[in-house]
Amino acid sequence: MERKVLWPVLVIGLALVIVPFAFGMPGKTAAGQRMLNDFHPLMQADSVAKTAAYYNDVFVPLGKVAPALNASTVAKFQGYGQGFAGMQSDGQKLVPALAQAMHMTPAQVQVMLGRQFPHMAAILASLPTMSADFAQLVGLMANNTKVFAQVPAGLAWYQPLVTTMQGNVSDYQSVDSLPSFNLFTWFFVIPGLLLALLAGYGLWHEHEVTVHHRAHPTPA
Repeated sequence: MERKVLWPVLVIGLALVIVPFAFGMPGKTAAGQRMLNDFHPLMQADSVAKTAAYYNDVFVPLGKVAPALNASTVAKFQGYGQGFAGMQSDGQKLVPALAQAMHMTPAQVQVMLGRQFPHMAAILASLPTMSADFAQLVGLMANNTKVFAQVPAGLAWYQPLVTTMQGNVSDYQSVDSLPSFNLFTWFFVIPGLLLALLAGYGLWHEHEVTVHHRAHPTPA
């Protein structure tokens, strides 16, 4: 093989060896493989379907409720809480007042209320617990109005992500079925080494032949 052919082959071979490392291909392909591995459980068909179901069946309906949990609603419920506190205060006065008006003891009044008005008596008895629970609920709402206000924007932000995941299940499986990205560098380096060795050997051989001919010229 002539040198004018061997030199380009040698250059191509060396380029195939050097360029992947010059562009940082080993690190980049390793990162690509790690990404594929990390997304593997998330991009399976069942997982994507479950993600879409959570988004569409849980979070989208929540987006219709969250805007109602605003500062105005909190103020309204705080007013109801003050009403509970007032009822509790009035309830504590109710039994003694009835006992005095009906010439009964407070214990007799409580028994009478329990027999004739069992539901009202149960509510009066549970007012302290109801008031505390309601105050806790309203406090939770008040502390999270800013979060609730961001729910619609968050849903709009994540919708393309869910849609993209649904549309790329098959594409991901196709890419994931390729050989490990960690091998891609060697797909260039190994052929490049072979070409460089073959061209180098050919050039060395041509050089030896030329030197031999110069040392032992053919008689005229």
